[in-house]
Amino acid sequence: MSPALAAVLCGVLAALIAFGISASRTLHVDPVDPAVAEQAVRRSLWRHPRVERFLHERTNRQSAGGFLLTASIAVLFVVAVFVGLVLDMIDNHSGLAAADQSIASWGSRNGSTTTAQAMKWITQLGSTPVIALALIATAMLDFRRRRSREVFFFVAAIGIGELVLNNLLKLLVHRERPSVLHLVAAHGYSFPSGHTVAATSTWFAIALVVGRDAPRRTRALLSGVAALIAMSVAASRALLGVHWLTDVIAGLAIGFGWFLIVAIIFGGRAQRLGDPVTETPQGVAGPERSQSQLATK
Repeated sequence: MSPALAAVLCGVLAALIAFGISASRTLHVDPVDPAVAEQAVRRSLWRHPRVERFLHERTNRQSAGGFLLTASIAVLFVVAVFVGLVLDMIDNHSGLAAADQSIASWGSRNGSTTTAQAMKWITQLGSTPVIALALIATAMLDFRRRRSREVFFFVAAIGIGELVLNNLLKLLVHRERPSVLHLVAAHGYSFPSGHTVAATSTWFAIALVVGRDAPRRTRALLSGVAALIAMSVAASRALLGVHWLTDVIAGLAIGFGWFLIVAIIFGGRAQRLGDPVTETPQGVAGPERSQSQLATK
């Protein structure tokens, strides 16, 4: 099997998993829209009034230390723990890190000119110029449809945030790149994979914006496409010999975690900064009206 085919197969597998989760009517989870999970939590709390009252102030978006802070810290904690575990594996050459050298060597050794060229096209989907162009184009198209400036702040938070996180972690970890033949030019430190962080956060953000008013099946398809691109880029970076396996795994976690934090702050598909998400009569996520808004009706 060629490295390029391996990268694509990894992406296809991730796409099928993301599509299945998003399309499922039994799982109250959507990889692209955290509002779905928030609705499920709210519905479960309605069955337990005492618990709902106790947690109301702690999960209310309008209260200090409310939902935004609580959910964001929870996501940050999970990602931090996972990345910490990966770094521990690297230090001890155990777990996932045990496969670092073999995967980097296999990809570099089996990469023909044609294979390398194919993976170069794949890996460009996580490059800074492509990411910036995709985010700007998505924001402009969404603004033409809705005339809401929130989308510009959303994509700016995604793009600038992932860039800062990636470069900060590279400077902190100081990990050298694999000592194998690099099939594409690479500069700087290795951990985490910047292309992977960028591709994961960006393409899931684009899927969220594009699928805001779309039916469930379309949103599931967009989720699958985002997962396909993110995983394919991650696999290509490892198989091109420019990143260790653990670099791209951490990149996937960091990129998706950053996307979730920004999406939660912007209310999921509602794309209203700080507005809570509630269940409408049609069962679709939307911004919950504040008392002042209701008073003006």
